[in-house]
Amino acid sequence: MLINFFLTLRKHKVPVTIRELMDLLQALQYRLVYANIDDFYLLSRTCLVKDEKNYDKFDKAFGAYFKGLEDLHGLLESLIPDEWLRREFEKSLSPEELEQINSLGGLEKLIEAFQQAKAEEEANKAKQGKEGEEGEEGDDPNRVGRKGPGGMGQGKKKKAKKVWDQRQYKNLDDSVELGTRNIKMALRRLRKFARTGREEELDISNTIKSTAHNGGMLDIRMRPERRNTVKVLLFLDIGGSMDAHVKVCEELFSATRTEFKHLESFYFHNCLYESVWKDNRRRMNERMPTWEVLNKYSQDYKVVFVGDATMAPYEITHAGGSVEHWNEEPGALWIQRVAETYDKVVWINPTPQETWEYSTSVGMTQELVGGQMYPLTVRGLEEGMSFLSK
Repeated sequence: MLINFFLTLRKHKVPVTIRELMDLLQALQYRLVYANIDDFYLLSRTCLVKDEKNYDKFDKAFGAYFKGLEDLHGLLESLIPDEWLRREFEKSLSPEELEQINSLGGLEKLIEAFQQAKAEEEANKAKQGKEGEEGEEGDDPNRVGRKGPGGMGQGKKKKAKKVWDQRQYKNLDDSVELGTRNIKMALRRLRKFARTGREEELDISNTIKSTAHNGGMLDIRMRPERRNTVKVLLFLDIGGSMDAHVKVCEELFSATRTEFKHLESFYFHNCLYESVWKDNRRRMNERMPTWEVLNKYSQDYKVVFVGDATMAPYEITHAGGSVEHWNEEPGALWIQRVAETYDKVVWINPTPQETWEYSTSVGMTQELVGGQMYPLTVRGLEEGMSFLSK
């Protein structure tokens, strides 16, 4: 049961185990949910997903597997044998009820009668709906299916959008495996190593030297591990036109999480304004003032913006230009403040460099960061990291 669903989750890189699948099966056995796809979605996500960053992958897998399924009846019919259902049904009946069913021709005849009645009912509903769509109102002006402003129905009932198919801003997944190691290699141009922390690495040279001075008696020497001491502030544009670049941005985000030990990341939409956020699910009520970011993180941080810079020019130049809220100050002013606070600022753009000249907002953004805009390519990353490391 649900083996194919389990395999679909694994195919979509959801780190689910057999133990978690068994927990879900036990929950179904106790009928915590029954014949409701929305309830099953919440239950299965609770049992199978242990980290919020995998919710997006789970939603994609769930939508792929249960595509077009309105409830769990179809799933149950395919998983539960008819004979088992028959036995369970008969157990719930009294001897008198069983005798009455037998007098009607048996359970099969009763089911056939139910199916015929259901088919006739659906045919009548379809006929009434068709008449309503054609404007034939009949005697009752409030009849369901009536066409026009006074009716309770306006043609066909629109399906509600599935929870797992809703478009929401998703947190970038820092566990995405890179398609190539070249992006990581490009980021390694921005490195400044120092031996910090407790002694946890074997110092081979000093161990050999000390052992020799000790007349051959082993004298192990340790030293602090070399760590990349570069500090990075990463601002990621999310949502809107950036949806087309989610995959490559996830790869970049994954690489930065690996390469930089001192990394702070924030999200923004289109242009930087007076606040940023760390979690897209709570972006409306858990924001951090941009002033607080500028005051909290010291001037030795390197700043990297990632975004396509594609927007209406007024979103950059005017107060109230934001498409989501009223901004008291223009976005250009906030980008200037970042550039004045930190010595090195670059902008990484995932759109092809040859298209930049056709966008006014890209040119404006490039000017605001002192011309330090680079394409999200291996060469572009290498050039951007080389500038930050100077």
